[in-house]
Amino acid sequence: MSENRLKYETSPYLLQHQDNPVHWWAWGPEALAEAKRTGKPILLSVGYAACHWCHVMAHESFEDAQTAQVMNDLFVNIKVDREERPDIDAIYMGALHRLGEQGGWPLTMFLDSEAKPFWGGTYFPRESRYGRPSFTAVLLRIAEAYQNQPENVRKNTEALVASLRDEAQSTGGAVAGPDVRSLVQAITRAVDREHGGISGAPKFPQWSIFWLLWRGGIRFGDEAAKTAVVTTLTNICQGGIYDHLGGGFARYSVDEYWLVPHFEKMLYDNALLIDLMTEAWRETKTPLFKVRIAETVEWLKREMIGEAGGFAASLDADSEGEEGKFYVWSAQEIAEVLGAEDAAFFARIYGVKPEGNFEGHTILNRLDAQALLSEAEEARLSDLRTKLLERRSSRVRPGWDDKILADWNGLMIAALARASSVFDEPEWRTIAEGAFTCVTTKLSAGGDRLYHSYRGGVAKAPATASDYANMIWAALRLYQATLSESYLEHAKRWADVLDRHYLDDAGGGYFTAADDTSDVVVRLKSASDDATPSANAIHLSNLIALAALTGEARYDDRANELAASFSGAVARAPTGHCGLIAAGLDLGRAVQVAVIGSGDPSLAAALYSLSVPAALEFLSASGSFSPGSPLAGKGAPTGESTAYVCTGPVCGAPVQKAESLRQEILIARG
Repeated sequence: MSENRLKYETSPYLLQHQDNPVHWWAWGPEALAEAKRTGKPILLSVGYAACHWCHVMAHESFEDAQTAQVMNDLFVNIKVDREERPDIDAIYMGALHRLGEQGGWPLTMFLDSEAKPFWGGTYFPRESRYGRPSFTAVLLRIAEAYQNQPENVRKNTEALVASLRDEAQSTGGAVAGPDVRSLVQAITRAVDREHGGISGAPKFPQWSIFWLLWRGGIRFGDEAAKTAVVTTLTNICQGGIYDHLGGGFARYSVDEYWLVPHFEKMLYDNALLIDLMTEAWRETKTPLFKVRIAETVEWLKREMIGEAGGFAASLDADSEGEEGKFYVWSAQEIAEVLGAEDAAFFARIYGVKPEGNFEGHTILNRLDAQALLSEAEEARLSDLRTKLLERRSSRVRPGWDDKILADWNGLMIAALARASSVFDEPEWRTIAEGAFTCVTTKLSAGGDRLYHSYRGGVAKAPATASDYANMIWAALRLYQATLSESYLEHAKRWADVLDRHYLDDAGGGYFTAADDTSDVVVRLKSASDDATPSANAIHLSNLIALAALTGEARYDDRANELAASFSGAVARAPTGHCGLIAAGLDLGRAVQVAVIGSGDPSLAAALYSLSVPAALEFLSASGSFSPGSPLAGKGAPTGESTAYVCTGPVCGAPVQKAESLRQEILIARG
């Protein structure tokens, strides 16, 4: 007899559905075998714990006995947490896009009994509305077509799978890349000059785009590109997308002003924003960025450190069944907490009005008061925020998805490692090292292999290329921060795993899934940008760094092969490959900067006083570099702190004055 099997899972998202009357299966061999045994089509529902519309569809349809009965009678129903199985999500989201549909979650796909997709959509309401048919009507129509039009279904599955497979195979053949300077200028023109972000709504942080603009701004001396990034970050930092009481950034803004967020907070957004703000602060010394980075790390420490020191995945958008309820305020409640005089001062800065700015409530923001006030006034605001945060802590909290994901942890570890050095915050490095240890121990799959996800003492889900690429990035950042050889060794061994199990020997580049991941109908391969950077983009940077650090030509060769393998895809859609293009700026010219000796703090300050995106940076009392590095054997010959700037395999003359180091860095980054 069928039953809902999700009670046996560890994913918070799957556990949210364990009491549904739907006979849910988790993705796996048992579910796929059931589809083959019964000959029923598969209804695949993909979402994640912090997803608002996933909750809406669950309440409307999956908790409804009549709808569940139709699902149970006609389909084998499989639930997937997209964060736990991003490889599965990517396949079927790709299929949806090929059907001409806009993607999003919940993802609702219909598969044949071999798990090949033939039709799908996203959210379907229980009753027909929003211009969408009712979910039950869709179910009946799909089941009828599957039963009575098998040839049409077969043609759809073959076409969709072939299209997915063709994309993975059509990237080969080196072609001329875009003019990066012109591309940076074109993207800059698409940025909203007043509010930042790509013009229009909704607005996402889109790290890959703004990382390319920042890198291009630095490389080409393009002040407009740098200004576009600074404007974007400033508005994000002062908008409602930022949690002004508790720290941390929401996933996106539904409007063009960064005012009304989709309230879920994701680990990856916060990691990437910390990293980009760190580089922007180095160049601009904008106090706001330093403050927001510190506040976001405090949020991370307070709310996002999970089991064994790893970082949790997300916080939900909803609490008590309402999106944003935990975060919004009324003018009356603020006055109750702060008193009339302080409430009036606070309201003036944070846009609090009796009528509110979001469905009768207020989302705190500083969009109309972006400039920081005097030190005394900011201290007063800080005290008031503390009082409001204390009041907010008594509310029903949003759901916490505390699973530890290797790829997202890699992004945050990398960001913290760099920020800890730039801002001289050793505690941040300690937190990053704790999360690194969590991944290497709790997510170990034996040898140098990893699992993707960990929760409740259970590691599961096959690692994707992003797990290795992002953890290599984390290891390389920790190596720069500590000069501990163990981090470099981890990076090298994980790079070997990518080559052994993910490399496309025929076409170059890396597949999303390993060669021994047995439950995917096609192995995808892409370097296009998503909410998180692609594995191929991150690993291109990794390979360039490994070549510079070790002097081993194999890494340089692999980097050039990877870039060439996607050159056709980049030429066809350059704005969709900003991360890869940004990483490719370092091909053949990786920059390394080292300050050796601890006697002169001005040299250390100079090291971090200019943004050199993707540079390898070291601050070491003694200096101990890998034998193949151009820094090998370098030291402080006269006993004074000494700095070296290397481009590719060649290092400049040693310098011992801060201004001389700044000049060397300016030359190297141009």
